[in-house]
Amino acid sequence: MQQQKEHLCDVLIIGSGAAGLSLALQLADKLNVMVLSKGPLREGSTLYAQGGIAAVFDENDSIDSHVSDTLIAGAGLCDAEAVKFTAEHAKEAMEWLIGQGVPFDQYRDEEGVLKYHLTREGGHSHRRILHAADATGRAVQITLVDQVKAHPNIRLLENYNAIDLITAAKLGLPGKHCYGAYVWNRNSEQVEVISARFVALATGGASKVYLYTSNPDVASGDGIAMAWRAGCRVANMEFNQFHPTSLYHPDARNYLITEAMRGEGAYLKRPDGSRFMPDFDERAELAPRDVVARAIDFEMKRLGVPCVYLDISHKPKDFIIEHFPTIYAKCLSVGIDITKQPIPVVPAAHYTCGGVMTNQNGQTDVPNLYAIGEVAYTGLHGANRMASNSLLECVVFAQSAAKHILANLAQAAAPISLPQWDESRVSNSDEEVVITHNWHELRLFMWDFVGIVRTTKRLERALHRVELLQREIQEYYRHFRVSNNLLELRNLTMVAELIIRCAMARKESRGLHYTLDYPAMLDNPKPTILTPPERDAEPVTTQTI
Repeated sequence: MQQQKEHLCDVLIIGSGAAGLSLALQLADKLNVMVLSKGPLREGSTLYAQGGIAAVFDENDSIDSHVSDTLIAGAGLCDAEAVKFTAEHAKEAMEWLIGQGVPFDQYRDEEGVLKYHLTREGGHSHRRILHAADATGRAVQITLVDQVKAHPNIRLLENYNAIDLITAAKLGLPGKHCYGAYVWNRNSEQVEVISARFVALATGGASKVYLYTSNPDVASGDGIAMAWRAGCRVANMEFNQFHPTSLYHPDARNYLITEAMRGEGAYLKRPDGSRFMPDFDERAELAPRDVVARAIDFEMKRLGVPCVYLDISHKPKDFIIEHFPTIYAKCLSVGIDITKQPIPVVPAAHYTCGGVMTNQNGQTDVPNLYAIGEVAYTGLHGANRMASNSLLECVVFAQSAAKHILANLAQAAAPISLPQWDESRVSNSDEEVVITHNWHELRLFMWDFVGIVRTTKRLERALHRVELLQREIQEYYRHFRVSNNLLELRNLTMVAELIIRCAMARKESRGLHYTLDYPAMLDNPKPTILTPPERDAEPVTTQTI
């Protein structure tokens, strides 16, 4: 058997979006860092984030107001300390990004002073969104990638899938320590081993579990599934945010239309041209995303139409093109001139509000294992993520995790030699159709049964189906060599089960979780926390503390 590669580093970061690259840059002056990217380094959810990043820069705004808005959007389930921590460190995080070279939009006021242009999005009571036109994520990602590539202490492994974390239990050692990870080199199609003093998960969310999503293909819940298998608790997986406005067009599948467009005055309309959001919420188009997504879903089902329309054509043409050049060009490429006509839109799975439980340092339940960004549950988002708090969370918690890692270097053991991946009893698959079929089945029933509106019966049906799929996939996994589709499907079925179990445990409707069987909200809501079994034979336990 071919000798497998083994890598050693101080810190292994799995994921190359805003969270992972920010952490790498915060650590690399003192440590040797390895960054694992499933695809090309620039690919990921950060690249496609349009709206911006929330932070208090306006003298008429305040941290207390940012906190209050976030708590309201979170529908009673935010961790108040996590919200306060994030808002208090927001400006510092943005100044760090500015220092890296991120080109946020600026203007000169009446006195000629150069200031950052701040926009407003749903749920915010003030203009506090820093942005780079309507492609903020792209500006952040490209800037951080350039900085990371230039740093001598950062090694980049592109086109690598993480398979599983290597913990004390896997090695037959006492405790729960994380020692590294098995990874699959997509270029050589070989499994390699990475040993590290610290491991950080920055793998993003799991929206690919749904049939329609605004996320790129890499958003397959890998970090959440790996952390669960390693013994980490997860929380609030029932709260998956469906972005209200994804472009509905066969030639531009699931292209996101930023919430900032509604912040700048766009209206949601029925096919007959009438507005409908004022019928659902006094905040109309500026209501939180869960309210807007359910309103769109309701109107589509009530009218039997495939989409609704987002209309900003009443604004001046120059204003539209200046503020939304990327969306203007994209829509124009498929025959839609947004300066003259409305945009057909539908909701799409967009953001995973729950995830791996962490503290304010990004620490998980497993020693020396961190989780930051969308993969993590910090308590910031609660039952609904407020717009432009997600990239903020990536940078704020990357900074806090970096500080904690640097402060605990003395206690961290050097990387150890790890056992190689055993492929002696597996073969190449000749039944790829099994993966393709199961992949489609999973995403379809998750959309139908665990989507924007849920029922207990639908959830029970979904759980039954996902358990059947898991048994089939596990059997497949034992007999055949790994592949990208197999690894992602294995992780997605695990994440699907966690979403379903969390949804079944919540006997109320709140934020992003709406069930026809329990339409009211409880008086004392708690986060839904799942604890993994110590052994495979033991049942999953659910707690709400």
